[in-house]
Amino acid sequence: MAKTDAYWEKPLGDLTAAEWESLCDGCGRCCLVKLEDEDTGRIYFTDVACRLLDVETCRCADYAHRRRKVRDCLKLTPDLAASLHWLPPTCAYRLRAEGRPLAWWHPLVSGSPETVHEAGISVRGRVELTETDLKVDDYTNHIVSWPGRSPRAARKRSA
Repeated sequence: MAKTDAYWEKPLGDLTAAEWESLCDGCGRCCLVKLEDEDTGRIYFTDVACRLLDVETCRCADYAHRRRKVRDCLKLTPDLAASLHWLPPTCAYRLRAEGRPLAWWHPLVSGSPETVHEAGISVRGRVELTETDLKVDDYTNHIVSWPGRSPRAARKRSA
């Protein structure tokens, strides 16, 4: 294997805190409300965003304080990245935990934070409601499958 200076290709446990944080591609998919079937454990994505998600930038509006403001917000760690099966298949943390490379559209690879949006990976333009806009009983009306899939357009960069 060729030597690389791409720090994101290092084992997750070897990354600095800043390197770890930079793995986030800014897609916002993990910030969508997920529902779990109590009988089967199956996870369902919705098109309902966390109240702190800025749906235009696809970033947390208060990242530093998010865990105080959102009770079930997780601090992602290398161990969690390897075990959380609901992480989207496009998630850089999941990809690296599985030993796979980052996609061409990832900002660390492309050099642009816009490619995640251009490739159709992010939630930009796909989410209009936040959890504060609905009653919990209405979440099931917003179950969608796209966050758990890789868009076809993302598989190959268009010319």
